[in-house]
Amino acid sequence: MSRLIRAVIDTRALRHNLARIRERTGRARVMAVVKANAYGHGLVPTALALSDADAFAVARLEEGLTLRAAGITQPIVLLEGVFTAAQLLEAARHGFDLVVHDALQLELLEEMSAAHRFVVWIKIDTGMNRLGFTAREFAAALSRVQRLQPAPLEIRLLTHLACADERDNVVTREQLTRFRAATSGLDYRVSIANSAGIFGQVQLNCDWVRPGLALYGASPFADGTGSALGLEPVMTLETSVIALRHVARGERVGYGGTWSAPRDAAIAIVAAGYGDGLPRSLPGGTPVLVNGARAPLVGRVSMDMIAVDVTELGETHVGTPAILWGRALPVEEVARHALTIPYELLCSVSQRVPLELR
Repeated sequence: MSRLIRAVIDTRALRHNLARIRERTGRARVMAVVKANAYGHGLVPTALALSDADAFAVARLEEGLTLRAAGITQPIVLLEGVFTAAQLLEAARHGFDLVVHDALQLELLEEMSAAHRFVVWIKIDTGMNRLGFTAREFAAALSRVQRLQPAPLEIRLLTHLACADERDNVVTREQLTRFRAATSGLDYRVSIANSAGIFGQVQLNCDWVRPGLALYGASPFADGTGSALGLEPVMTLETSVIALRHVARGERVGYGGTWSAPRDAAIAIVAAGYGDGLPRSLPGGTPVLVNGARAPLVGRVSMDMIAVDVTELGETHVGTPAILWGRALPVEEVARHALTIPYELLCSVSQRVPLELR
C-alpha cells in the first residue's frame, strides 16, 4: 500500500508563520506556545523548527522537562505554574520561567529553600474568570513578589483574552481597559495577545505575544482560514484507501446503517477513524480529498475507518491517497463541519498517527 495514515509536518511553514507573526507584531518578542504536543504537531520537532522563537510556553512542568531534555535552551514559561515544592525545585533546576496566578504559588516561592531567582509572570484576571489575580488582589500579589528573597530576575505581567476570536468584540476592549487600569504606573513588560489578539482589530501593544494556533497555520476566527491571514498550514493528515465497495441503491453503509445509497455507488474505505483523532460525530457530507478531489464522508466514523462516496471521482483503488485536512482542505473547514474549532481537531490527533517532518 502506498500510504498509511500519517501527519506530515511542514517545518518550512512553521518558520514562515513565525516570520508572519513577527511582521504583524513589530518589535514584540514571541513566546511560541507549544503545549499539548504543539497542538498535535510534535512538541520537540516543533520547538527545534522554531529555533528563532524568543521563548516557548507550555502548560505543565512535564512538557518543559521534555524540551530541556531535547536540548532546548530558550526560556520556557510554565503557563499554569507549579503546585508543589518539589515541582518548584524542578522548575528552578531547569531554569523555567513561572506564571503565578494563585496565593498558593506565592507561598511556595516565599517558602522555597533554594536560592534561585526566577522570571516571574503575574497573571491578572481581567474577565476570563479562569486563572489569575483579580484587579482587587493584584496589588497585594505584586507586593509579595517584589519582596521575594532572592529577588526575581524579572517581574512581568500577563492576562488572557476571552473573546479575541470575535474580531471587534467589546469584551476585548473591556479586558484591555481593566488590564491598563490595574497596571497603571508600573513599568513591567506585559503579554496580552494570543493568536486572535495578534490578528484581531484591537490594538494591544504588547512587549510579548503568545501565538499558538497561528503558528500552525490555522485561523483563530470561526469565519476564516489561516491563508487569509498570510499563514500556511503546517499539518497535512494523510491516509489511503484500503478497500473499495460497490453498493446498490438503498444499501446501507457503516454502523447503525445511518446512510443508504441514493443510487448505485462506489464507496472507498479510508484508513482513518476516531482512534486516529477524527471526531466520531463528524457528519455525513464532510469533505475528504481522495486523489486530490473532494468526496463526501458517508455513514458513521468508526475507530479505524471512514467511508467516502467516490462515485463521481472515476478510478479509485486500494492505495489511492486521501487527505483529511491540509493545504487543499483547510482544517478550519473540517472543524466547521464537526461543529468544533481547529484547535480541537489538531490536538486530538492520536499518538498512533506517526509524524513525518518535511
